[in-house]
Amino acid sequence: MSRARLVGLGVAAALLLAALAVGIALVAGGGDDAKPADDETELFPTGARLPDQRTLELPAAAEAAGCELKATPSRGESDRLHTNGPGVNVDYRGNPPTLGRHWPAGYQAEDGLYVSAPADEALVHTMEHGRVIFWAKPTLPARVRAQLRALFEEDSYQLVLTPRRAMPYAVAATAWNIDPRPGGTGRTLGCPAWTPRVVDALRAFRDEHRGNGPEQVP
Repeated sequence: MSRARLVGLGVAAALLLAALAVGIALVAGGGDDAKPADDETELFPTGARLPDQRTLELPAAAEAAGCELKATPSRGESDRLHTNGPGVNVDYRGNPPTLGRHWPAGYQAEDGLYVSAPADEALVHTMEHGRVIFWAKPTLPARVRAQLRALFEEDSYQLVLTPRRAMPYAVAATAWNIDPRPGGTGRTLGCPAWTPRVVDALRAFRDEHRGNGPEQVP
């Protein structure tokens, strides 16, 4: 075989390898048209309609929905402490958590709807700032997850909606109240199953506990 032909074959092989490398990179990186595996409309679909509010008082709304209300007393000033930095795990007493040590300033979860749950330590910090968190199992039927999105969008002020697979409830809401000082009280609404009355329970919990955290942050 001539030297010229050998060189030609070598160039062709190099070009083929380069093309394969580009293809592998596009597959690994997703390409410009890649779609996230779980976008927010897949986890929390749009278009649901909510029932009108029937019960305003939280205890009555929780009972009608078959949900339980729990209070977690603070251990004092120690629950208000920051960890040494982000990435530090805290062993919380509740699931979902309500209060305790948490990541430092600048690492709290922002208000909003999440597809991937922020760290517990970031969510606890945002509850210290008076936020209410709605937690939902991602295995709930799509119609239920759509109603949760509609409820979030109905009044999203100081509110977080996030998935949580490993919890003893189908849906829950949590908050960290300022009283009694200095550590406050953790509040939980836990709903083991979904019924249309859960919407009222979540509304009542949101309205009662939002903006009442130990650290008053707008």
